[in-house]
Amino acid sequence: MTTLEIKNLHVQAEGQHILKGVNLTVSTGEIHAIMGPNGTGKSTLSETIMGRSGYQVTEGDILLDGKSILNWTVDERARHGLFLAMQYPQEIPGITNMEFIRAAVNAGRPKEKAIKVRDFLQQLDEKMALLKIPEEMAERYLNEGFSGGEKKRNEILQLLMLKPRFAILDEIDSGLDIDALTIVAKGVNSLRGTEFGSLIITHYQRLLKYIVPDVVHIMMGGRIVKTGGPDLAAELEKTGYEGLAKTLGLETADHD
Repeated sequence: MTTLEIKNLHVQAEGQHILKGVNLTVSTGEIHAIMGPNGTGKSTLSETIMGRSGYQVTEGDILLDGKSILNWTVDERARHGLFLAMQYPQEIPGITNMEFIRAAVNAGRPKEKAIKVRDFLQQLDEKMALLKIPEEMAERYLNEGFSGGEKKRNEILQLLMLKPRFAILDEIDSGLDIDALTIVAKGVNSLRGTEFGSLIITHYQRLLKYIVPDVVHIMMGGRIVKTGGPDLAAELEKTGYEGLAKTLGLETADHD
């Protein structure tokens, strides 16, 4: 079992104090969901875990199996099994989708254990079929001209090919119709098991009907204010964030 632990995490970005003491532990074999209103720091948390620039940790720590990763680069974190499915995937002209994914797969392996082309293509075909991705998308430039739904499916394709220990899925449901949402959820669920853990960030319960989490956390004002089981998302659907904030005597935040 591998454990990702966020301890009393405080983060600033652009001079603003956004995360104000986040505590969270996720182990492989578990799916956790973080829900919260706009501007409460959910995306800041995901970017900070992955080590993206522009986010300054002023207090606290992020630990992978008890070892701090704060000084690790994005690449080092990825090589140790962290994966971030971005809310807004970037377009990269000049490199095909297939080339990018193969390079990413091999980046996590010693040179002598690079994946064979035949094996790679077989795996890629299987995962693309699972996600109902047209074969021609493998030859298109990475995310160039992709629709929002295609970009999200492509993020999940990368996830399936890389098989990380932990996947942070930042609003993968945004902009998806019900058919695309079902397919994306099927891809994520196919990885569930003792060697995989995930932190799903979302505004709405609808995604959690398809990827049922083990634990649900509610985030407001830069910290986690309530934790429970899957039924917590259903409860939130009834009360809304404002209702929950009033119950807890809190105010919502205005940063993300």
